[in-house]
Amino acid sequence: MTPRQIELVQESFTKVLPIAPAAAEIFYARLFEIDPALRGLFKGDMKEQGRMLMMMIGGAVRGLANPPALIPVLKDLGARHLGYGVEERHYDTVGTALIWTLQKGLGEAFTDQVCEAWVAAYQLLAGVMQQGAREARQMKKAA
Repeated sequence: MTPRQIELVQESFTKVLPIAPAAAEIFYARLFEIDPALRGLFKGDMKEQGRMLMMMIGGAVRGLANPPALIPVLKDLGARHLGYGVEERHYDTVGTALIWTLQKGLGEAFTDQVCEAWVAAYQLLAGVMQQGAREARQMKKAA
């Protein structure tokens, strides 16, 4: 990601924070609309799940400026998600739902540049999480 893309993601996310609970609700509604089978991966309270999602996205957005600190956290998150039943193909669905949610939540502020920055951010974050899941899967096989 370029420094400008990081800046665009961070700036636009500050506009999402005031509507975080609604954004999380919209995200999950869209996610389950795209792939209803994913609903089975979520066992707990969806409001709490939404709160945790927004916290995780916020931490990742802040961490974009410091990849060496962010990478181990994302790899661990990917390994944990493997344990929840998340498969590699789910990452594309999540990315689609996230970009759609941001477009709805930010409205006119979701410019082409902001969209490109978020796509780049998600590809980076999801890629590192998937790497963490693959490493965890390999360690499990080796054990």
